[in-house]
Amino acid sequence: MSYSQIRAMLAITKASLRSISRSPSAIVFSFIFPFIFILVFGFIGRSGGMQVYKLAVDNRSDTSNAFYQALQQNNSIRLLRFNTEEDMISNLHKGAIAGVIYIKATAGETVPYKVSLQSTTASNNQWPQVRSFIESVINSISNKIYTNRPAYAIFDFDPARDVREIRQYKTIDFILPGQLGFSLLSSGVFGVAFMFFNLRNTLVLKRFFATPINRTFIILGEGLSRVIFQMITAVVIIGVGYFFFGFTLIHHVRTFLDMLVLSFIGLLVFMGFGFIISGTARNDSSIPPFANLITLPQFLLGGTFFSIEAFPNWLQPISRALPLTHLNAAMRKVAFEGQTLWQVKAEIAILIAWGILVYAIAVKVFKWE
Repeated sequence: MSYSQIRAMLAITKASLRSISRSPSAIVFSFIFPFIFILVFGFIGRSGGMQVYKLAVDNRSDTSNAFYQALQQNNSIRLLRFNTEEDMISNLHKGAIAGVIYIKATAGETVPYKVSLQSTTASNNQWPQVRSFIESVINSISNKIYTNRPAYAIFDFDPARDVREIRQYKTIDFILPGQLGFSLLSSGVFGVAFMFFNLRNTLVLKRFFATPINRTFIILGEGLSRVIFQMITAVVIIGVGYFFFGFTLIHHVRTFLDMLVLSFIGLLVFMGFGFIISGTARNDSSIPPFANLITLPQFLLGGTFFSIEAFPNWLQPISRALPLTHLNAAMRKVAFEGQTLWQVKAEIAILIAWGILVYAIAVKVFKWE
């Protein structure tokens, strides 16, 4: 009977999976930490994590006025122009923008301008703050320029009339994808780094070499166990968010499966970092500093807790270069906006590019003994 590489690989996978499930650090980084943040932010409710608000400008708007210029200079507002009304409405319904503003000159009336705002419940975490900003800007200009007039502009906005009922954006819709990404990042980097370093350091890999199993199948077996464990983690995190906190899965099962595909791609990329660390670390005490050097910047700058648009302009290009940023962005677009994997192909392409780079380095530095 010929030796089965597949059967040997599955045996390694089974043993490794059992080892991972008994590891306190694996449980803490994969389940406990993400769940703590999900619970905290899940119970906070419906206040948003955004600090910079995208506001579309109706193409009919009068833009030659002090109000429009003041909005442009407001660091909390980002004014956008869309080529077509269909594109603008699509972004509005997805919750990608806070609303659509229309500025109209009122010829012959006491108040020079009239400002209106249209939004949807998909932007419930944004339009209340935008309304406050608009009212504040109007009052500031009125007091500064038109002291003898009742107001520089009328803000004609009634939430009951101007906010369409679509779906509500909740804090969990922003936080859960970030925490899922954090779980994948931590497991991929720390888990793989410690696992292969310990296998090499305890001469387990050397014992494997005494068997007929191919080296490639050793890596595949160990890697498969990590993938299975993290896919289970992803299912649990998404399931808890959906059933207990109302996390939005816009197309239900299809969206759920798309998120699992993104989780798989992200995990493969992050495991590459773990392989690099396991190959370069000289002892187990040097693994945490190297791992933190990779995970902490992404955890803090990758859009886990806050939109990267809330960061200073000089910091945003750095944030957009990180793989976790693109994984989180793709997750949110798929889950809440209902985009398909093809529609987030730019984010997936960047993740794949990172994967190619990371594994090219991992092959160079990886050590068996």
